[in-house]
Amino acid sequence: MVLGAGAIAYLAACGWLGWQQARFLYLPFAELQTTPNQLNLSFETVELPIGTGDAAGTLHGWWLPNPDATQVLLYLHGNGGNISVNLAHAQRFYNMGFSVLLMDYRGYGQSSGPFPSETRLYEDAAAFWQYLTIEQGFSPEQIVVYGHSLGGAIAIELATQQPDMAALIVQSSFTSMREVIRSTWYEQIFPIDLLLNQIFDSIGRVSQLQMPVFYIHGDSDTTIPAEMSQQLYDATASPKVLWIVPTADHNNLASIVGDEYPRRIQLFLSKQQQAAGDLP
Repeated sequence: MVLGAGAIAYLAACGWLGWQQARFLYLPFAELQTTPNQLNLSFETVELPIGTGDAAGTLHGWWLPNPDATQVLLYLHGNGGNISVNLAHAQRFYNMGFSVLLMDYRGYGQSSGPFPSETRLYEDAAAFWQYLTIEQGFSPEQIVVYGHSLGGAIAIELATQQPDMAALIVQSSFTSMREVIRSTWYEQIFPIDLLLNQIFDSIGRVSQLQMPVFYIHGDSDTTIPAEMSQQLYDATASPKVLWIVPTADHNNLASIVGDEYPRRIQLFLSKQQQAAGDLP
């Protein structure tokens, strides 16, 4: 009888984990902690309708037009917070000379709609891209896509759909959600391979990439080990660069290296542009 009750409890826990795992993975905040106004950034509010039926929503974000820009950067943030907690880092790219599009996925910040899922995040990123190419009129060759952490996995999937983008920057990201979970206690208790439905198989996608890719990771990252960026780099066939930053953790990398951060990114992009110019 006790064994029967234990088995029922275990099966119920497995079912609950399979059903509710998105609640563990995605940690959206509704409240905006800051705005471009507070950083003296000129901006436009962007609202994009997306989805139908129960999946319908409106994506909210900020367009930061830089009058000196020749390229635009699409910023894809990670699993926690919203665009406001990423605004200071987005400003770094603005200061490098980019116009920047910073958007929240459905369920994050002021974006309405259902709770996030892997499929919806990919759809949202595709809508951001469409806004830049159709409504703003940028060519794919003018767009650099940046993704941090989970945003890096979203950026990689988008890059497989948009091979003509100028470049891809993936910071502090992972090989797959399966490999992230492998080092946790869930692995010891639950049949993860049967339950996992948020896959984010970046390691299976990077061999398809055609644009230059810059991988960045802190060697003291306590959230995602730097070895995962090394593995993504090794599996990438297109032109690529890997920068492992000593002592940097998951969220403080740019602040630790200071001016070296924009210098490295600008060097990467200038070398790729030069290489493209050398092609017949």
